[in-house]
Amino acid sequence: MNILQNIFTDYYEEILYTLHPQDYQIDNIDKMIHCGDPSYGGAMYSCPHCGNMKFVPFRCKSRFCPTCGVKYCQERSASMSFQLIQCTHRHCVFTIDEELRHFFLEDRSLLDCLFQAVRSVILRMFHKINKSKNYVPGFICVLHTFGRPLEWNPHIHCLITEGGFSDDGFWKQVKHFNYKLLRTSFQTALLDSLEHRIGPSFKKVKSRIYKKDKNGFYVYAKPNLCNTDTVIKYISRYLGRPVIALKRIDSYDGENVTFHYNRHEDNAYIQKTIPAMEFIKLLIQHIPEKNYKMTRYYGLYARHREQDKDLHKAIHKSKHRFIQSFTKWRNNILLSFGYDPLKCPKCQQEMQFIELYHKHHRVPLEELYERAMAKAKAKVRCRSS
Repeated sequence: MNILQNIFTDYYEEILYTLHPQDYQIDNIDKMIHCGDPSYGGAMYSCPHCGNMKFVPFRCKSRFCPTCGVKYCQERSASMSFQLIQCTHRHCVFTIDEELRHFFLEDRSLLDCLFQAVRSVILRMFHKINKSKNYVPGFICVLHTFGRPLEWNPHIHCLITEGGFSDDGFWKQVKHFNYKLLRTSFQTALLDSLEHRIGPSFKKVKSRIYKKDKNGFYVYAKPNLCNTDTVIKYISRYLGRPVIALKRIDSYDGENVTFHYNRHEDNAYIQKTIPAMEFIKLLIQHIPEKNYKMTRYYGLYARHREQDKDLHKAIHKSKHRFIQSFTKWRNNILLSFGYDPLKCPKCQQEMQFIELYHKHHRVPLEELYERAMAKAKAKVRCRSS
């Protein structure tokens, strides 16, 4: 078990009876705790040359799991990169006032307002360039609900094409982004949307926010992402990361958890020690509801029109299968640790799949091996007869 599994296993009962998590949160916690547990099933492989056996347990496939979350991010990044147009992209981060954060925590459905506000602001900015031509950009929005210290901090990361495609088939490059317009427009669009959803009780908060944030909400722009390789690496490294990586958890003594992060403002190294239950509470608040879309495509990346097919993709379709192969568990292990997990350690022959175990109830691993061995011997007897 990894350190995160140990923490949640030790405090499992306390989590249920003191934090009262939602069903979708419990489901993700259960999956993460039992990720890689052989008794929950997996695949059995055998070497046809020497008969050596190997059992590969199932993974939980939960985004909350630090192991499976990384694999999910790799797959999502690959899928995202296949959509990209061959052009320069810009990465913008749309943030909100701290006073608004608790509204999104208490009512998760309000997170849709963040996506809607960003969408309307970007399309409006490009529409102002030439209203008759109607230049439309392609942009991808990714919701993050966490900051580096793991606190609740919903914000939108947006990857935008530095250009738009008109209705009559012309591409216009756009190098200048009006950040003053983005800040004030995003503030107005979000506050109006929240007032519409929450009701008249939000008016006082809205008025207070306008007085406090006179220049709008902060919109941060990362350096331009020019070539395709840079964009793909950036997506993989930044846009799709899990809440916390295992390497950021420094220690756990049964009562307290120590983790570290680099402070966003000055990149200073910060190490923090907090009670285990507080650490758990910080993490589970970021588990998204089932089927909630944390990544959304807009503009050119959402529509499927015949004339849009004239745009050159950053990655040709012929390369998709090759890139997808690097998200497979076998290739990941080979690239990360330098060995092929399906090569027999005794004779170096490729091991073959024998049987899949898909019964999610506890069965001793020895019994799984005995079943597979009996089946393998029966196959040998059938061939010889």
